Amino acid sequence: MKKHNLTRILLLIILLSTVLTACSPPKTAGDQNGPLEGTITISGAWALYPLVIRWGEEFQKIHPAVRFDISAGGAGKGMADALANAVDIGMVSREIYPQETEQGAFWISVAKDAVFLTVNEQNPVWGNLQSTGISREKIIGIYLTGKITNWGEITGRNEITAPIHIFTRSDACGAAATWAKFLGKHQEDLLGIGVYGDPGVLESVIKDPLGIGFNNLSYAYDFETGAPVTGIHIVPLDINNNGEVDPEEIIDIKEQALEAVSAGYYPSPPARDLNLVTKGSPQGLIREFISWVLSEGQVYVREAGFIPISQDKLEEEILKLDE
Repeated sequence: MKKHNLTRILLLIILLSTVLTACSPPKTAGDQNGPLEGTITISGAWALYPLVIRWGEEFQKIHPAVRFDISAGGAGKGMADALANAVDIGMVSREIYPQETEQGAFWISVAKDAVFLTVNEQNPVWGNLQSTGISREKIIGIYLTGKITNWGEITGRNEITAPIHIFTRSDACGAAATWAKFLGKHQEDLLGIGVYGDPGVLESVIKDPLGIGFNNLSYAYDFETGAPVTGIHIVPLDINNNGEVDPEEIIDIKEQALEAVSAGYYPSPPARDLNLVTKGSPQGLIREFISWVLSEGQVYVREAGFIPISQDKLEEEILKLDE
């Protein structure tokens, strides 16, 4: 009899333990009583990819139980993945998505970037372009109307008839959309051979002495030296159309480019904000990470070769998370 009672008591204890465990609130990623843990999946824009990799590394140093799965593939992929809940966060440039098609997207601006015109280091008229720059009208003639087809036409050197080999992006992306917006059109209006990704366009121009392309800042300039990536020159824009490169238009090294964008000398577009996007307001671990990006994470923006957003914009973005 005593043995049966003991068995019943043990069974009751096990049952009560099971019920209490099931009814206790689950530990969340943002629980202040325990460490952050879980996996954050991120995909999208090549432009933001290097900075998000750095953010992931630094965030993990503080929260070792958090894992990241980060992939580039173009802003179009990032937006689609985020809205389909295939990833937690998309890396997106807002230029390619009008407000009415966002389907519940929650936007956060996290840094600034810019798109730059690139040519091969053996370009036949680089000596001219270096001192005169190139006007928006001439870029339109190359990338939109097709009226400018050889390098001599750009510089007025009729003896040079070498054709311009134009490269653009084949993937839906913020860089191409921003570049097209600067010229007054859309990505699908750009002429040229479509190449996948920022690295693809860069490699195409490096391999072709007559090539022309466009790249985001972090791909156009060498991270270590600050000079343009070996094999290319970065063409200065003749913003005021006076036929010469003014001091504020010089972008020979990364620091000059950063200053030009930060000070507003380099136009917007092709300068633009870079964004993280989620489907609906971020919660839990995702919110914790984005909040960190907008606070402690901002110290890595310039280190990684990007331009910080203004303090007013930063405060505006932080407030969004608290709404």
